[in-house]
Amino acid sequence: MKPHDIRPQPRNPEAFSNAHDFDAGIDDFDAVHGLFSELRSRCPVAHSNDLGGFWLFTRYEDVEHAISTPSEYTTAVQNVVPRVATTGRRPPLHLDPPEHTPYRRALTPLFRRERMDHWNTSIRGMARSLFSPLLAKGQFDVCRDFGYPLPAMVLAEFFGISAEDADRVRAIGNDFTIALETMDMEMIQKTSLVLYETAARLIEDRKANPRDPGVDPVSALLEMRHNGETLPEDGILGTVRQLLVVGIIAPTTFIGSMVIHLSRHPEHLALLRAEPDKIPAAVDELLRLYTPYRGFARTPVSDTTVCGREIKADEPVALAFTAANRDPEVFREPDTFRLDRQDEPPHLAFGRGPHMCAGKGIAMVMITAALELFVEHVEAFEITGPVPMTTWPEYGPLSVPVNITPVAG
Repeated sequence: MKPHDIRPQPRNPEAFSNAHDFDAGIDDFDAVHGLFSELRSRCPVAHSNDLGGFWLFTRYEDVEHAISTPSEYTTAVQNVVPRVATTGRRPPLHLDPPEHTPYRRALTPLFRRERMDHWNTSIRGMARSLFSPLLAKGQFDVCRDFGYPLPAMVLAEFFGISAEDADRVRAIGNDFTIALETMDMEMIQKTSLVLYETAARLIEDRKANPRDPGVDPVSALLEMRHNGETLPEDGILGTVRQLLVVGIIAPTTFIGSMVIHLSRHPEHLALLRAEPDKIPAAVDELLRLYTPYRGFARTPVSDTTVCGREIKADEPVALAFTAANRDPEVFREPDTFRLDRQDEPPHLAFGRGPHMCAGKGIAMVMITAALELFVEHVEAFEITGPVPMTTWPEYGPLSVPVNITPVAG
């Protein structure tokens, strides 16, 4: 039987009449995985009254089905837990097919093979320029000094804006993220509106000064035709606004998670240094182990029952990619770092189906470039201070202060 055909039922469905099955406030780096493991075996479809109330899918099969079947689970109602949208829907993430399709079609050419060749060279140069002074210093914060500025540099080139403008956008995005962390709704709305204003200025500039739509995302959206018509102005604005902040947290936290793993397992650094051809498999395995998303959400389009739990059509469901990627029904030794998973189903770190991450290629280049630098230059990482964690919908550290032992010579 294939892993995704296995549907174990809760041991005692009557035990789940209580609407509050788990505490969503557990955010310790390791405790999150302990919670998800316990829920998968005891209560694979769980409910929490925290964060406004939501259901949680922890099994690979259920998560994969929900993200692959927009006819049954829509993203147009609520796309993350907790719900934070205050200013309307933003394509393509907030729309289902076929409404979202022209926006994805406009962006897809930006990630064609020739363009990815460019990003491979450019991002590796950016990563090295950031890491070299940190290596010389010997102590730094992996997230704040490396994992955070690297996506800012990529953002500047992706949108064709100055480094200064990119820093401002990232600073606004950081304020937006902090507001999400504290659920400061006033600040969420304030920073979101600033991001909309930034997006509007970019659109006006590209209208006046068009660029190559095969390279520039704003020009690509302005050039796109659907049924002979241009895309709606508000749709373009929402898409640019979404692109400005997409990936603000995930690369930062995931690079931090990689370093926490490598600090615990310097033998893995040594292995990859001896066999660098295994770095791509290591990136894939680390993504599976430390997937930075646990709160992407869908809403059932009709009442449904999953693993004995009745979910109403208007109730949000958080899809814990972080949990699904450690499902023991799918992955051997799911909590163990292994490089021989070629015969297992692919992980869900970048999603699946129509909303699979469009920027996966760029994200993979950033992550791989970071791991290559760590393997080449670092003998061991020593964590020297507290490791504060992000909250829902992401998973991962916001700060990882380290001392490093450089590779001899």
